[in-house]
Parts: sequence; C-alpha cells; structure tokens
Amino acid sequence: MTRPTVALDGRTMSCGQVRDLARGVASAAVAIQGRERAAAAARIAAEVATRRQVYGRTTGVGANLGQVAAAAAAGHGLRLLRSHAGGGGPIVAAELSRAMLAVRANQIAAGGSGVDPGVLDPLAEAINAGLAVPVPLYGAIGTGDLTALAVTALCLLGERDWLPREGGQPRFALPPADALAFLSSNAATIGEAAIACCDLAELVSAAIVIAALSHYAVAASTEPYAAPVHAARPAGQRAVAAALRVLLADGGRPAARVQDPYGYRALPQVHGPAMDAVAHAEQVVTGELNAAAENPLIDVAAATIWHNGNFHTAYVGLALDAVRAALFQTAALSAARLGTLVEPAFTGLAPFLATDAQPSSGIMILEYVAHSATADIRRLATPAALGSAVLSRGVEEHAGFSTQSARATTDVTSAYRIVLACELVAAVRALRLRRIRPGAPALATAFDVAASALPASTADRPLDFDLQVAQGLLPRFAELAAAA
Repeated sequence: MTRPTVALDGRTMSCGQVRDLARGVASAAVAIQGRERAAAAARIAAEVATRRQVYGRTTGVGANLGQVAAAAAAGHGLRLLRSHAGGGGPIVAAELSRAMLAVRANQIAAGGSGVDPGVLDPLAEAINAGLAVPVPLYGAIGTGDLTALAVTALCLLGERDWLPREGGQPRFALPPADALAFLSSNAATIGEAAIACCDLAELVSAAIVIAALSHYAVAASTEPYAAPVHAARPAGQRAVAAALRVLLADGGRPAARVQDPYGYRALPQVHGPAMDAVAHAEQVVTGELNAAAENPLIDVAAATIWHNGNFHTAYVGLALDAVRAALFQTAALSAARLGTLVEPAFTGLAPFLATDAQPSSGIMILEYVAHSATADIRRLATPAALGSAVLSRGVEEHAGFSTQSARATTDVTSAYRIVLACELVAAVRALRLRRIRPGAPALATAFDVAASALPASTADRPLDFDLQVAQGLLPRFAELAAAA
C-alpha cells in the first residue's frame, strides 16, 4: 500500500501529518518552495555574517557570547555540537524522535534558519526509512531542544548511529557555521506536542460516544442537553450537547430521574472545556510547526538578521498545561459515570454488573483501574509553567518548561485512554445485560462495533484483555462522533 506524501514546505504542515510521519503511515518529501526558501536564507546568513556579528556564527553562545575569536575558529561548530549532545536518562520513543525530524525539516524549509538546505534530504530519508535518533529523555526546558538536536547533528555527521544501527545511515556534512542554527529549535517539544494534540482530539471525541452509551444504560435524562440550555455557552459545550442530542435522538427509555448525577447532567459543561483546550493547543502547535521561529532569524526579504527570543515556547507550554487540567476534569466525570454503572439503583442490575452467584465481583476492578489512571492525570496536571530556571551564568534567566509540559501530556494521553476504556467496557456490559440496543443510528453502530469486539462472557475473570480491545475501538468511536 502506498503511503501518502507529506510535503515539507514550511507552510502547510499539520499536527496530523507530524503524527503520520512519526508513525510511518506517511512519507516525507521536500517541497521545491521549501528548499528554495532554505537556500535563500542560507545565502543571506553567510553574507550578513561577513559584515556584522551573528550569534552562534561569529560568536560563542550563552555566557560565551563575547568569545568572538574562538567562535570564528574552524572547530567551534563541531565542539558546540559535541558539548551539547549530553542529555541524560533513557532514550525517548522512536516516534517522538521522528516527529522531531519532521518538525525541524519543515522549520528549515520555512526559510528563517540559514541552515544549508542540503540537510533536508537526509532528514526526509531518515523519516521515510523509519530511523530514530538516540535522544536521551532529559536535557531541554522549553528554550530549545539543544541536546536532542545536537545528537541529531552528530548522526548526520557520522559520529553517532541512527537507530536501528543495522538500518540506513543518512549522512550530511553540516557546515560548522550552521551548528547553532541547526540546534536553535524546539522541534522535539513541538513534535511531541503535535502527536499528543492529535491523539487527544481523537480521544475527547470518542469520549462523547462512550458517555452516550452510559447515558442509555442508566436511562438518564436528555433534558440537560436541550439546545436552549446551551445557546449562550462556549463553543465546546455547545458542540458536546449537540452531539449528545444526535446520539440520543431516539429518546431511549423514559428518563428514570428528574435530575441525574453530574456525570450526565454536567457533561457538556465539563467535557466542552476539554474539547476547547485541545483545539486551542492544536492551533498553537500548528502555528509553531510552520513558523521560522529561529534565533537569530534570517530575514531574506530585508537581507538582514534579527536576534530575538522566539526560542521560548511559552504559548505551547501554557496551552498544554490547560489541556491536562481540563482532561482531569472530564476523566473524573468518566470515572463518576462508571460508578453509576456498578450501582443497582441506576441500572436495575446486580452490583458491579455481576452475573455469577453472589458474592461476585463482576467489573468491580474497573473502578480501581479508572481511578488509578485518573490519579495519574491529576498528578500530571500540575502546570509545568510554574517552574523556572537561571542558567548559563545568569545570562539565560527564564524557562517555561514546555518540554516537560509536552512529556506530561503524552503520559496523560495514555492514562485518559485507560479511563475511557473502563467506562466503555462497563457501558457495553450494562446494555447487553439489559438487552437494550440504542435506536439512534450513530450510537447503535457504536454499540454494535463494541459488542462484536468485546468478549461476551460476564463471568468473573480477568478484564485486562477487554481493556486492550476497548482501547483499540477508540479511533472508530471518534469517527462516529465526527459523523454525529
């Protein structure tokens, strides 16, 4: 099967394309326009550096800024790369390093770095071959992924091997003058953020369908989703309520209660902010993917160079911090709905949806699993932006820790997926036991898809396989939510 091609043009890359390149379901190709922009920036960088000081090209970096003579020496660029390739900890996931390669190539194609455009082809080659950079986990704080990109540069130069080592080894003689220009990027952080945004956009959509199944199982009231209730509310809340109206359009059983617990009654008000937060974060990250956010920035039109602070990714970090806080709220609500599904007062079934002779545990353990995952989301929701650092002899006196925010968001994604899987397994079991099939087409399809995939046995048994299956259904549920 031919993979779709993503053009590295510095203008049109999306978070979804980054994820596809990172996971090997798309191929990268350098666009002619991107190559031309990069070449023009490289010419201007070389020319300007002959008549004025340019940070990293004719000077040292950080607290070594004043060491102009040493910076001009032929070996400075290579020493800079070697000295900055000193990260620590385990190697990051291969897909995260490929996301970094895709982002950095697209940034260079945006035409503001001055890096030799010849580097674009080996970067694309590495992505398409499924190679990875041996990037250590620790080394960046949101003001440039220096260690990760230094290791990447050493792979290009042949001083480090791409992974797997028995794979191809794309090489490029990166000019020494381009060392700082190649490093001056948050490509690893932005790449990880792009993947997290895509995955979470999928999950928050799937969550609406799962919540609707739970709603159906406990005969909750649809009144809270009425259009007049949400007419003057924010976009995410309106979208969630509208989707629920479609998913529950057949009315189901008559409402069992005048007012339901918050897991149903306040669902649009709690899940809506999560959808809005994810959408905002994706918008922010998309802007970063296609920005020449370089320091120094090569201004081709004006044939000059601007020294600046675009290495700081406060927007990305703050947007992701907001995502994790919002996800905790909606994950807690999912766990609360799970609580209603094990309660006879809501389902009319045995406690824990058990069918063996009493005492029987049924799906009791799913509550523990869901709350364990939710606890991790709560722990990881602490804003990374609350930290700071003073580095390089006081010259670099602030950091936003967007790197840590992206990493925490990746971890939250895995935990949130577990929470949703727990609710899905419980909701499908409750509907099966009540012999109820939703009437609205989209929700009926969701139930059929889940019921055909999840084991039918309701005996006391390990449910880990059920959770694995349920997680695999979430992308399909996201599609159904979009159709609704």
